[in-house]
Amino acid sequence: MLDIKFVRENPELVKENIKKKFQDAKLPLVDEVIRYDAEYRAAITEAESLRAQRNKLSKSIGALMAQGKKDEAEQVKKQVTEQADRLKALEVREAELQEEVRSRMLVIPNMLDASVPIGRDDSENVEVERFGEPARPDFEIPYHTDLMESFGGIDLDSARRVAGNGFYYLVGDIARLHEAVLAYARDFMINKGFTYVIPPFMMHGSVVQGVMSFPEMDAMMYKIEGEDLYLIGTSEHTMIGRFVDQIIPEAQLPLTLTSYSPCFRKEKGAHGLEERGIYRIHQFEKQEMIVLCKPEESMDWYEKLWKNSVELFRSLDIPVRQLECCSGDLADLKVKSCDIEAWSPRQQKYFEVCSCSNLGEAQSRRLKIRVKGEDGKNYLPHTLNNTCVAPPRMLIALLENNLCADGSVRIPEALRPYMGGKEALRKA
Repeated sequence: MLDIKFVRENPELVKENIKKKFQDAKLPLVDEVIRYDAEYRAAITEAESLRAQRNKLSKSIGALMAQGKKDEAEQVKKQVTEQADRLKALEVREAELQEEVRSRMLVIPNMLDASVPIGRDDSENVEVERFGEPARPDFEIPYHTDLMESFGGIDLDSARRVAGNGFYYLVGDIARLHEAVLAYARDFMINKGFTYVIPPFMMHGSVVQGVMSFPEMDAMMYKIEGEDLYLIGTSEHTMIGRFVDQIIPEAQLPLTLTSYSPCFRKEKGAHGLEERGIYRIHQFEKQEMIVLCKPEESMDWYEKLWKNSVELFRSLDIPVRQLECCSGDLADLKVKSCDIEAWSPRQQKYFEVCSCSNLGEAQSRRLKIRVKGEDGKNYLPHTLNNTCVAPPRMLIALLENNLCADGSVRIPEALRPYMGGKEALRKA
């Protein structure tokens, strides 16, 4: 959410930013916000003036009564009553106007960083750099669920009977590999100086509104019926929510955290071969990176976070590339974002495995997260997040890129301590 003062003073910049995101239907919101904000401030000014007058008149009543001027005192009392009624009406109107402003401000997108490429959707995202040589094996690579089944490692049929499509059972060495990846990612981030956290897996609606846009919320979140609770779609939400309405001493910044959680998503609109299996699912587990920092340090942290992903995936012998997200592909709260995509030898193309985002002060403003500076003044920290690993999707890249011609899968050296020293998976 933008600063109302910024919108008030820079309406044309805000409108131009909306156009860059190809959301022209939101352009009228800017003028509406400015109009309601002006009415809101006028109501506050009038209320303050009335309170001052009322206090002055109230003091005069006693003096008039002491002088025996009862009729005049009664007239003043009448004025005070009338002003009290007007004040009550103004207070109601202030609350209404404040909500009119806030509801629109929640929908107006954050200001894009100047470096963000302009484009309508993810088809116009820009490749920045590749890391590692993509494998082009001379043998056939099975579809990922067939590959897992060759190790007796997945049971989709039972999962459909138990929970429907979009769920899975992982079994044996594949389940163990799944957990090994998460444990390795956890230790990888701890060794980078990040603090390991296991957060709540549900959150209140007010926190949901504080960390994401309404379209994201509708597309992603599962609500608990009859309660003000939502299942998290990613742990960054409750990780940032941890600091709601808090004032953080500046000396504690930057806060660098890595969190584990299951994630639950509706995943509307998934279709096609590559959307089946375990590529898009309703439940998965993830290790995340989260940073709260000074505004002037957020772009440096953005660079560090996505580079952490590259380093981690390369340590598992998986080629990746960085893809800069264009304006139309950015969620409304994001200032800048990039995807890390892993190479799929079977598809002979890259697919998304990590998403790194700088959200500026948007989440801090919505959740009232503040930092007390050395000068004693409060300011809003910037928040960033990045996927560390999200198996089982990450398993697709791991299995395909380490598959051998005999059908076995080489376990990267970095993972072997987490697999009891096992060097390869072999068919059941």
